[in-house]
Amino acid sequence: MSIDPMQSRPDVQESVTIPVHQEEAWIEKRLVDSGRGVRIHKTVVEHPFQIDERLMREHVEVNHVPVDRIVPLDQAPATRYEGDTLVVPVVEEVLVVERRLRIKEELHITRTRREEHHAETVLLKAEQVSVERFDEAGDRPSQ
Repeated sequence: MSIDPMQSRPDVQESVTIPVHQEEAWIEKRLVDSGRGVRIHKTVVEHPFQIDERLMREHVEVNHVPVDRIVPLDQAPATRYEGDTLVVPVVEEVLVVERRLRIKEELHITRTRREEHHAETVLLKAEQVSVERFDEAGDRPSQ
């Protein structure tokens, strides 16, 4: 058996710890299938229906007829009918280039001659050559 040393001393104070508890609530929501869903089934029924109508069709034939004729600008042809045929002229502008000469200016050139006196002193160089020959005897130069 053990003896507590604090019990034998009456002048010592004891401290006692008392735990305090508190409850908390945890709240959570969930989506729950209640089984009250709806199922839809759709079917399509076909039945024949007879149509009896007359339809009008038109066929158009287009022919290109070359003409190649130059007309003045103020006489451009218009669309016209020849019987059951509609004639539509197709025109195009053609560029006509003409070259002409235009005198822009003239150059007038006059030649004049005149004589003037000029005097100056110049140094001219001239070379002189002298040839000295000796005869075969080698004594005298020949000139």
